[in-house]
Amino acid sequence: MSQGPAALGPDAEVRVKNRARFELELEFVQALANPFYLHSLAQQGVLNQPAFVNYLEYLQYWKEKDYARFILYPHALHHLELLQHEKFREEISKDGWRDFLSQKQYDHWRTWRQPQHLAGQDPADATKEQDLGLAADGADTHGDN
Repeated sequence: MSQGPAALGPDAEVRVKNRARFELELEFVQALANPFYLHSLAQQGVLNQPAFVNYLEYLQYWKEKDYARFILYPHALHHLELLQHEKFREEISKDGWRDFLSQKQYDHWRTWRQPQHLAGQDPADATKEQDLGLAADGADTHGDN
């Protein structure tokens, strides 16, 4: 028979509750990496509710090293920081801002690990070369030789 947390004692019950809270907050903070999710929250009026604004401020602890190491989507922390500003919370409700943020995020993902030999080129040209398997020295970057 399986025992619930209450049957294991008060310390175990607290640990189980803390873990559940940790996982819930981690999942929420990571969801903030999605510009479409932010846009949805803004359109629903959630981002301007005082209690929610306070919650966003509380979540700043995720930027500390001990917590940030669990974040899989670094843009979540950047967006958490942007959400601290009233102007951003207002603007993200607009389709144009959502699309702009989404495009900037995509551009970052597309170019953030750009090889050194392609540095200094237009990111679009560098990406085209990478997609085609071309390198500046003519070597095959996909290892298909």
